[in-house]
Amino acid sequence: QVQLVESGGGLVQPGGSLRLSCAASGTIFRIYDMGWYRQAPGRQRELVAAITSGGSTNYADSVKGRFTISRDNAQNTVYLQMNSLKPEDTAVYYCNAIIQYTGSLWGQGTQVTVSS
Repeated sequence: QVQLVESGGGLVQPGGSLRLSCAASGTIFRIYDMGWYRQAPGRQRELVAAITSGGSTNYADSVKGRFTISRDNAQNTVYLQMNSLKPEDTAVYYCNAIIQYTGSLWGQGTQVTVSS
């Protein structure tokens, strides 16, 4: 069974950094797009950043210049480097991947809290 496992969330002060990781495991032939989404309390889930299998990226305007998405295709892993964090970045962050023969798959979510 294919699954996504996230790690790297936690509590950080404003201006700090965190790096999220998401690894896909199981029988995987190919992963297409991968991305990070977030959901704050009382708000809808929103796209933070996405990356294609070829490395093309796109970002939400609110994180451009602060967050960087990358992936290691050999390890079936996607990363989100988050710098200059702000309190409004506080949310549960979810990994998503489009996987051949599986479809769209979500991770369990990891909490990111930015607070002094």
